[in-house]
Amino acid sequence: MNRSRSAMLAALAAGTLLLSACGGGSDDAGADPSAGAGGLDLVSEGSLTVCSDVPYPPFEFEENGEYTGFDMDLMKEVAKGMDLEFTVQDVGFDGLQSGAVLAAGQCDVGASAVTITEERQASLAFSDPYYDSLQSLLVPEGSDIASIDDLGKKRVGVQQGTTGETYTRENAPEDTEVVSFPSDAEMYASIQAGGVDALLQDLPVNIGHTEDGAFTLAEEYPTDEQYGFIMKKDGTEDLVAAVNEQLTAMRDNGRYQEIYDSYFTE
Repeated sequence: MNRSRSAMLAALAAGTLLLSACGGGSDDAGADPSAGAGGLDLVSEGSLTVCSDVPYPPFEFEENGEYTGFDMDLMKEVAKGMDLEFTVQDVGFDGLQSGAVLAAGQCDVGASAVTITEERQASLAFSDPYYDSLQSLLVPEGSDIASIDDLGKKRVGVQQGTTGETYTRENAPEDTEVVSFPSDAEMYASIQAGGVDALLQDLPVNIGHTEDGAFTLAEEYPTDEQYGFIMKKDGTEDLVAAVNEQLTAMRDNGRYQEIYDSYFTE
């Protein structure tokens, strides 16, 4: 989910790649009208349509009426490099990580802090990794919860369908009450209201919730996770290659590092 700025790098692992955006398509009379950018089978001609679960700062959120964030800025660059316009569809994370919204033709690419896992690779095609992440435990300032082992008989919030939920269910004490939420927004509102005692999710998102001083990080978990952009499993080989080509170009020309530093700096 998601998805902030100051105080971040101290605990963040370095990212890995991506991006570009603008306009073009095929003019062949007999071509599929959705086939643009060198014959790629796109949802809309001349546009790269991206699905994302918004908000999930610092990765995706709205600011001044526009979608922005680390994922969004990378994907804008990817679209630009492919000479395509950039369009965003706001969808639920569960529909993204399952591949349902891609299979339904809602979008060409999913960009929403999606961790690459073997289970997901069975039904999704992933780009090269573009960010290394950790899991973390957020608690109210002054809480007696110092680690995941202290969650027994406590309520911990997780985002449904995420690796954070999986990690919690596999590692928290058996008597922990795991409460699943559709997004970070509902999770954070719940801990603010005292509905849950802690949140376990991606480190950058939890760091963003510490900025007002009401919450603190109790623990971090080195889970060796990497994010990737997702596409349909079958028939997207050319699209995957095109996205990876833009990621490589961004790493080579320094644009990736510029975007990374704008969201993850001390």
